[in-house]
Amino acid sequence: MDQELRELYQQVILDHNKSPRNFRLIEHPTNHAEGYNPLCGDNLNVFLNINDHGIIEDISFQGSGCAISKASASLMTSMLKGKSVEEAEKIFNKFHELVTDKLGDNPDIDELGKLAVFGGVREFPARVKCASLAWHTMINALHNKKEKVITE
Repeated sequence: MDQELRELYQQVILDHNKSPRNFRLIEHPTNHAEGYNPLCGDNLNVFLNINDHGIIEDISFQGSGCAISKASASLMTSMLKGKSVEEAEKIFNKFHELVTDKLGDNPDIDELGKLAVFGGVREFPARVKCASLAWHTMINALHNKKEKVITE
C-alpha cells in the first residue's frame, strides 16, 4: 500500500469513527440482524428497510466497537442506501475479497470507491474481523437470518 493510500485510510477511518453516518435505530425495520466479535467485544445491530422491489430504502446501525468496526459500518450504510439486494451482495463480496487479500496487491480502486481504504486491514488479520463484522451482519439482515453473527 502506498503512502498516499495509507493517509487516506487514516483520514476516512478517523472521520467515520468520529462522525458515524446512519448511526441510529430504524423504528420498524423490515430486516434486522445482530453481530458480535468475541475477540474484541465489538457488538452491533444492522437495520434495513427493503421495499417490495428489493431496494434498500434505508439502512442504519447501532452498537459499540473499535474505530475500524464503526467506520466500516458507517461506510457500508452510506454505500448501500438505494442499492438493490443483489447489488449489496456484490459489494459485500468485493469488500470481503479486499480485506481477505483475494484481490492481490492491485485492487481496482475505482470499482471499490471509498471501501479501498480498508485494503490496509489485510495486513492485520485480527482487524479483518473488525472491518467485516458489519458486512456479515448486513448479509444476515438481508436474508432475515435471526442467529447472531459471530466473527472468530
